[in-house]
Amino acid sequence: MPEAVVVESLVKTYDGINAVDGISFSVGRGEVFALLGPNGAGKTTTIEIIECIRSLTSGSVSVLGNDVTKMRDVPKIKRRIGVLPQDFSIFENLKVWEVVDFFASLYGCSGNVSSVLSMLDLTKDRNKNFDSLSGGMKQRVGIASAVVHEPEVVFLDEPTTGLDPKSRRDVWKFIRELKGKGKTVILTTHYMEEAQVLSDRVGIIADGKIRVIDAPANLIRSYGGLKKVVLELKSGGSKERIIEEYGATESNGKLTVYLKDDQELKRLIADAEYEDVEVITPTLEDVFLKIVGFRLKEDGA
Repeated sequence: MPEAVVVESLVKTYDGINAVDGISFSVGRGEVFALLGPNGAGKTTTIEIIECIRSLTSGSVSVLGNDVTKMRDVPKIKRRIGVLPQDFSIFENLKVWEVVDFFASLYGCSGNVSSVLSMLDLTKDRNKNFDSLSGGMKQRVGIASAVVHEPEVVFLDEPTTGLDPKSRRDVWKFIRELKGKGKTVILTTHYMEEAQVLSDRVGIIADGKIRVIDAPANLIRSYGGLKKVVLELKSGGSKERIIEEYGATESNGKLTVYLKDDQELKRLIADAEYEDVEVITPTLEDVFLKIVGFRLKEDGA
């Protein structure tokens, strides 16, 4: 897969402290890549260097074959990327369509406004003032503004913050459509489910260093831990045997077992005479917890 973004030995220093400490990774064209990390981990600094907003201290970054440190390359990069900042804002008295049209006009492509509004379910709200919108609606207008010029690489910083569950799923659908068009999407989010569902690969950054990069399923398999199985046995079921053989623990009449793979799960199910069984599989949030040491709050705090 050709590479849209290449980061090599990137360092950014503030007051003698490395906020980004020699990280390297690449993002393929047409890939959805999520960069996850706690506040202060260096992810925002990294993304802003790739977006040509901040300068780097050392190392190299290229976007679509262009060097972010070369003045002649920076305008080429900016024309070919779209950016949704976490706190998107614009002139408040503009109508929704005017906000998106303003960004389209910067790239000479105003004819694309109606189709983008339609894709993000904003057509019915096109004549509302931006300042009258909810936070979630403003976020969707921000996404429309970021993609109206058909960029090749799209940076989405917390794209579903403030959205209700349906609107969040609509944005997920739109991100999948971007991928289907061959766009590269670089995503930062505090919603672990979002990263797990949408991303081809995930990078976790902490203390300025990339700790792991891999497909979500591979990360869960390597770092997520054991499957948790909760069994409610039938009356007269062989509780003691399950406890002895599988190391189960009992609470409130139910047995809890931790298993390493699906083969063990199949064997347990075949062995047990149960009324009910619940299987809780590890998630990307469990991976994050193991690597970073705490869970992110979904409000972004």
